[in-house]
Amino acid sequence: MARNSAKMTGFFYPRTATGQSSLLPAPPWYYSGDLLTVEYRTDPAKVARLLPAPLELADSDPGAVALIWADWQSCGAEGDEMLDPVRSQYRECFAVIRCRFDRRVYSRCVFIWVDTDFALVRGLVQGYPKKLGSIHQSRPHPFGRAAPRIGPGGVFAGTLSASGRRLAQAVVTLREECETNGFVNAHPMAHHRWMPSIVKDGGDSLAELVFSGSANVEAGPAWCGDARLELFESPTEELADLEVGEIIGGYYRQVGVTWDGGHVLASLTGTREARKPRGAARSKPGIPARAGGRITRRV
Repeated sequence: MARNSAKMTGFFYPRTATGQSSLLPAPPWYYSGDLLTVEYRTDPAKVARLLPAPLELADSDPGAVALIWADWQSCGAEGDEMLDPVRSQYRECFAVIRCRFDRRVYSRCVFIWVDTDFALVRGLVQGYPKKLGSIHQSRPHPFGRAAPRIGPGGVFAGTLSASGRRLAQAVVTLREECETNGFVNAHPMAHHRWMPSIVKDGGDSLAELVFSGSANVEAGPAWCGDARLELFESPTEELADLEVGEIIGGYYRQVGVTWDGGHVLASLTGTREARKPRGAARSKPGIPARAGGRITRRV
């Protein structure tokens, strides 16, 4: 006689009977970290190439880009990770642009590198296109000569590499306090979540545009100053295509953030768009229609 199958638990893979092995706890997720940001302008046409329909360029300053280094500690609701720092600490570097959808401006992460598996998999849930990389940034400290101070004259640097190649490096010299640490990453995020079908040439099993924002934010003083930023070519990365034109400014800020889910702006799963074989020409999707407060896409 066949035995009953075990009930699998856990928020994400691997799911087991106990759920202990799951790589991620269920949200909410809490983050505390230091952000080093350089904002600059590039050719708006290069930004437009990173916006799949139905997203469009922002009306104002469409070529603005933010490259952000973040040194994080994070945890789930129980906070167990704080007593096991290897599950809490990670670093990332990500490029953000702005876009427009349904008459609203959003931020959008177009490239991002992290240095741990749990951070990478959280990106799958949230729609961040995360890849593994090596990320380092200056850590502030109030004593000694081996760390910068968060204040006038403080010099902070960030480096990014992936697959053994340097992709970006930046230096920010703080000058004064300012109202914000930039404007490019100041909106809710509009991301795509994609999962290819297991069937060969079966299109996408999951294809949706999602809204994701912070449920709560705490922030220390924002500091701004002068910045230098260099991007480097790589045979497997496209960050350098967002070439640096005019530097807008450099920023440093310590923040605390809570993420507790988002919602779907436009669903393409199960539509003709999602079912098209890979490599087939894709026409521009139809205009979204509101249905019960949720935006769906007509087939």
